Amino acid sequence: MGIESFLNQSLAGRVLLEVFNWYPSHLPQAERKLLLKLDRSILVFACLSFFCKFLDQSNITNAWVSGMEEELHAQPNDLNYYNVAYYTAYVVGQIPMLLIQSRPSIAPYWLPSLEIVWAILTFCESQVKTSRDLYIIRALVGFFEAPSFAGTHFILGSWYKKDELYKRAGVWFMGNSLGSMFSGYLQAAAYTNLNGVHGLSGWRWLFIIDGVITLPIAIIGFTFFPGLPASKRPWYMTEEEHQLAKDRLPADHKQAGPLNFDVIKRTLSKPLWWICVAIYVGLIQSSYWTGYMSLWLKAEAPKYTVQMINVLPTFVNLLAAASSWLGTTFAAIVPTWIMMTGANGLVLFATIVLTVWNVPDGLKFFSFYVGGGIGAGMISPILYSWVNVTARGDPEGRALIMGSMMTFGYCTYVWVPLFTFPTVEAPNFPHGYPASIGFTVGLWAFLMLGIFMYRNKNHDGTSNLIVKDEEASGSDVNSITKEDSSAPSHLLTSEKAHGIPVGDIVPLGKEDVFGAEAAGTASNI
Repeated sequence: MGIESFLNQSLAGRVLLEVFNWYPSHLPQAERKLLLKLDRSILVFACLSFFCKFLDQSNITNAWVSGMEEELHAQPNDLNYYNVAYYTAYVVGQIPMLLIQSRPSIAPYWLPSLEIVWAILTFCESQVKTSRDLYIIRALVGFFEAPSFAGTHFILGSWYKKDELYKRAGVWFMGNSLGSMFSGYLQAAAYTNLNGVHGLSGWRWLFIIDGVITLPIAIIGFTFFPGLPASKRPWYMTEEEHQLAKDRLPADHKQAGPLNFDVIKRTLSKPLWWICVAIYVGLIQSSYWTGYMSLWLKAEAPKYTVQMINVLPTFVNLLAAASSWLGTTFAAIVPTWIMMTGANGLVLFATIVLTVWNVPDGLKFFSFYVGGGIGAGMISPILYSWVNVTARGDPEGRALIMGSMMTFGYCTYVWVPLFTFPTVEAPNFPHGYPASIGFTVGLWAFLMLGIFMYRNKNHDGTSNLIVKDEEASGSDVNSITKEDSSAPSHLLTSEKAHGIPVGDIVPLGKEDVFGAEAAGTASNI
């Protein structure tokens, strides 16, 4: 008996397989080799690019608490306005940038080219003299970073099958948290070792180092990033492998077609667009506070040093990185509604504690780490994976939905925090944490609605059944007919494990991780 067969005999073993078995033995050798090439090209560049994006995004707050506020003679709310400039441009660039990314002829070069632009603008940030200079540069950075998140997720959803997508999306999303975490360490090191070198403050060196890191990643992208399956064949793939990359995808996993008004009309006429936009608005607002732990620590000075103010919040990002990976991995075998209810529950607990505020410091640390790290860390990657799968039959609609989520979500990010989380109300934010409670509940409610509505159909109205059950006698599973080769082998077995039908790991019997008919669900459930 092989190791994979042995692990398939228990639920714990199947969970272990889902976490670590990226190249299952039931796949042909040619397909396993192709998956490895895709991971080495798409995933490596995507992770590094996402890391740099969030390194830059976090640098503003870390620079603010490390001397930038004083050196630029900034006003108390300028940190909010830097974010307003960034996210206003980020919103403007979302849909047009993502639609460009969906063009097969452009896709291989788009993100690597933008990587160079990000590096140049980051160097410029190190030379600003006034807050007005920073407003302009942050707006430019926001515009050119617009397709980074949704665009990369669109690429991942175009190459990988459903069961492959979740775990890879989780690893990719770790770049978010690791970039934010590394920014804190980098700023602490720059403040300690580079402050005053060549007449530059430590926070200016932070942006310089960020730009130096970004440039080589652009070269990696130009060399290895494949774009879309319909793009020109990458140099490291044979003709057979490139054709296999297209043929291996399910029949309902369509490639992008022409962009026109019909796409917009078709997408807006379906409930999924409205539900996903509402969910993402709730997500953006419910998690805004997770990056403000440093403001609380700064308000407690000299209890916490500048180095501690930069380093302690990094554990939020470390926990978020772990939860984004494990959360999306477990989401391949645990129903989405359970994963998201648990994650939102942690965020809700944290925001209630921080609303009360007058609690021991240990409980505040617990709230930031568990709610802001573990809870908030897994929501976004699971959400976007669910959208990718649910709308996989309509690639143009999928791009529009993802771009709209970012657009409308960050439209609210631009102005709502000016009322809920103004910097002058730091660190207890009497209006912000109570508002986050409401947004957390609203996010969960709309997500449950979406999962229920699309539990057995795709965005385009077609069935999303993964497998089909035939008649079963009593509690036995006689046979399970495979309809979609993307379903994991350990979810397709028709045998019992320790007397428990494999399908019983899906508690609802009608919903799998995608909000669809359960893979491997016995007909007696």
